[in-house]
Amino acid sequence: MALRIGVLSAAHVHAPGFTAGFLNHPDAEVVGIWDDQADRGAAFAEARSLPFHADRGRLIGEVDAVVICSENMRHLENLEAAAAAGVHILCEKPIAPTDEHADAVARLISAKPADRVWMTAFPCPFSPSFQRMAKLIESGEIGRILALCCTNRGSCPFGWFVEPELSGGGAMIDHVVHVADLLWRLLGEEPDQVAAETGSAMYGQAWEDTAKVTLGYPSGVFATLDSSWSRPTGYKTWGDVTIRAVGEKGVLEADLFAQGVDHYPASGLRLSGTASDMDSLMVAEFIAAIREGREPSVTLADGLRASQVALAAYRAQASGTAAAV
Repeated sequence: MALRIGVLSAAHVHAPGFTAGFLNHPDAEVVGIWDDQADRGAAFAEARSLPFHADRGRLIGEVDAVVICSENMRHLENLEAAAAAGVHILCEKPIAPTDEHADAVARLISAKPADRVWMTAFPCPFSPSFQRMAKLIESGEIGRILALCCTNRGSCPFGWFVEPELSGGGAMIDHVVHVADLLWRLLGEEPDQVAAETGSAMYGQAWEDTAKVTLGYPSGVFATLDSSWSRPTGYKTWGDVTIRAVGEKGVLEADLFAQGVDHYPASGLRLSGTASDMDSLMVAEFIAAIREGREPSVTLADGLRASQVALAAYRAQASGTAAAV
């Protein structure tokens, strides 16, 4: 029997990709869409010939699992509703856009039933380029890692992403978490200090469109990350994740999305001939973990850990000095 999936909110730009991943999976059935903005949710559902549910609780009660694609500040309420119903959860990042939300999510995770799969929607660990880089580093191909230089830039998505009461911040909360998680996977350790600078030179608004973060690790490794919305209108909002790892015996460079042709028509970015659909690979892992009764390779706790790095970066930026994670 196919796993019954409910989509909680169509707010996020990744909602179409995640929903398509479930629609195309032979072991999943998308039961319906709920959104706190009925017009938005109904339009999203109609475009995919899916039913729209006006009652979140009723939809959750009809499914085995949910994928949460709401605005960042609404992740917690949706996580709490899904957790109370005992369903499996795939939640869009950042898991926690504030310290208060991080504390609440940590409490949820501490009480998670062992047989429930709670996963963060991080597609990047499923990139073949990243997986190859991780294997080469683990094998000692370039010796001990000394430093890493990373990017996750894009154009500003606007909409609720630039409304702090819904997003929790700007470019830093939006893009730091992906790379923070990848670095944890490469290094096997969490940063113990973070320094950050933000700016708004691109659009001149109250929210940051520029974010530069430096991470220091207990082993002495350091990493830099440009997570800015610094690309012009029409450029992709997502798909500029790069990592350069400098080791004692060489350098490795990975561009996680450089597998095809980027096409920029007037309507916006289209990927042509991209080899790996990371969203679908992520969805497949979520379903496999449920079927096999195991933890997924990307857990909700991983997403919380990455969120805490971004939150530490905000504290560092506010204080003007490095902050502990």
